[in-house]
Amino acid sequence: MKILVKIYTLWVLIVFTVFMILLLPGIMIPLLLGPKFSRIGYFFLWLWSWIFSMLTFIRYDLRGRENIRKNTSYIYVSNHTSFLDIPGIRLLIPGEFRPIAKKELLKIPVFGFIVKAATVVVDRSNAQSRKQSIEKLRDILKGGISILVFAEGTQNRTTEILQPFKDGAFRIAIDTQLPIIPLVVIGAGPLMPPGKMDIKPGNIKVVAGEPISVEGLTTDDVQTLKQKTFDTMLGIYKKNS
Repeated sequence: MKILVKIYTLWVLIVFTVFMILLLPGIMIPLLLGPKFSRIGYFFLWLWSWIFSMLTFIRYDLRGRENIRKNTSYIYVSNHTSFLDIPGIRLLIPGEFRPIAKKELLKIPVFGFIVKAATVVVDRSNAQSRKQSIEKLRDILKGGISILVFAEGTQNRTTEILQPFKDGAFRIAIDTQLPIIPLVVIGAGPLMPPGKMDIKPGNIKVVAGEPISVEGLTTDDVQTLKQKTFDTMLGIYKKNS
């Protein structure tokens, strides 16, 4: 079994890399040309995610699409258990969005170029970098593009369903008065555990919950909103697992 896992893992890495390289011009050029063309780049990211799923036999069960209105800006708040979360989230969310990404992802060959162009990179150890990233996210939202935040701050490496959330996404939601869409990924962790390169085929659910309104909330309500989102996502997980 270990040999089969290694062979399959190698196949996944080949698919990941080869099609990332083949589709790289379609992803990068529109993103580099600016907001008028960036939607095209995100289509190619969707295409890469679909090809990745088909050729690796990792199937994404996408639920809750009816809760997302096209051409509407949201603060997407998701859990994070594996690198396999990303293709499923891209397949679920219509149009383009900007994820917050940690600077370590820039080191991944080929993929690092896309991270730099398609995400907002933040150095979590640098307060100035965090501040600049938040300002950039506000500008993106004002431009009518959604953002994606992994509320736990990093991949969940514990046995708990969710780790405590950071404040950032909720402060931005209240500041911009834009609704939160809770996203819950179920089943990705066992197929590719954090920190390991042993990958297995299987099914992953990606569920979008109903929008959480922030209308009328102030900065005094950050903790309340954070807890409400946490409880909502916990409920979605239990209902769909």
